[in-house]
Amino acid sequence: MEITRRHLLVLLPAAAVGWKFVLAGTPEDAPNYKLSEHWWGMLIDIPKCIGCGSCVRACAQENDVPEGYYRTWVERYHVTDYQLERPQVASPDGGKQGFPPNEIGGKNFFVPKLCNHCADSPCTQVCPVGATFLSPDGVVLVDKTYCLGCRYCIQACPYGCRFLNPKTNTAEKCTLCYHRITKGLTTACCEVCPTGARQLADLKNPKDPIHEFLRTHTVQVLKPQMATGAKVFYDGMDGSVR
Repeated sequence: MEITRRHLLVLLPAAAVGWKFVLAGTPEDAPNYKLSEHWWGMLIDIPKCIGCGSCVRACAQENDVPEGYYRTWVERYHVTDYQLERPQVASPDGGKQGFPPNEIGGKNFFVPKLCNHCADSPCTQVCPVGATFLSPDGVVLVDKTYCLGCRYCIQACPYGCRFLNPKTNTAEKCTLCYHRITKGLTTACCEVCPTGARQLADLKNPKDPIHEFLRTHTVQVLKPQMATGAKVFYDGMDGSVR
């Protein structure tokens, strides 16, 4: 899709109005929510993940995700002593219905994936009209009112977490259930996780357990070489994870 300078000048003021509404944290639904008091991320404890797919199903139901697309998904890694650099990775139907029996031998583990809500996100940098943006409380969002469906953000995301919704023809991805967390709730995926492998984290809240966990554990982010400021932290992540 070609975007002329004239189109850009017309769309930017309209996008600014959209930002003002979206960044307000939907005040009519969450009047006590203060954007400046939060900085959201997520902790994923890989050894606790059993690959049940409950998170994927809950996300699809909560956010009306189109069939065959995923805001979050789970991958199973199978690693042997001879395949440390080239693990076997499977994610049938995004892991929504779980996985078949593990292969014999080697090491098997599950890795949930989603938008990393980067502080320096490549997707926000390439959007020509600012439809995708970082909110003041650290959540990368998409204003579908102004999304052109140009797919620039989808190509720019190094984590492959975005897709074009076939119904709306706009970019879509995990929003950390923004409609829930602004009301004091956790995300749908965290709520249903039977082992607590996924935990919503408020990095600005000094009482959030994430701070103690980060002090006592060595966590990692996906593709640290990209320097995106990813805020999805993984504990127990094998070096073979990509």
